[in-house]
Amino acid sequence: MISADSASHVAGLPAPRVLNVLFLCTGNSGRSILAETLVNREGGNRFRAYSAGSHAAGLVNPFALELLREQGLPTEGLRSKSWDEFARAGAPPMDLVITVCDDAAGEVCPVWPGHPLTAHWSVADPAAVQGTDADKRRAFKDAFRILSSRVRALASLPVDELDRASLHAKLREIGDAT
Repeated sequence: MISADSASHVAGLPAPRVLNVLFLCTGNSGRSILAETLVNREGGNRFRAYSAGSHAAGLVNPFALELLREQGLPTEGLRSKSWDEFARAGAPPMDLVITVCDDAAGEVCPVWPGHPLTAHWSVADPAAVQGTDADKRRAFKDAFRILSSRVRALASLPVDELDRASLHAKLREIGDAT
């Protein structure tokens, strides 16, 4: 089990605790925003997602916002933010920290309170694509497809039945999937 708070809901026992997931990339303008939004839709009452960047761009990529709207996903309140927000006192405690870009995975991250599990889910940066708007939209759709598949795999995990090491292994397996 990941914690005592995540005991299954059985007569007299508390309902499973919501696991907080933080998605990291460098700019927090595309991939991590997509992942945050997908988990908040797919995770039901089991996961709550956030996103941040090591060098936050300061705005969400317009192609990411366009795609989320096309998919019927909420965009209100989405913003590019520094990962420092989640290392401060009073920040929501993270259970899982997942990097989605290779640059952020190689950077020295803050020390996260509570020592969350970490994993790397590499996704090509759609914001780095040069070319026409159609090329950029296609890159965002590819990133969305990959992240959507991985988020569905995360949401299907029996986290209440997995010990910490097993959950960590499953998170890594998800990141290795295409």
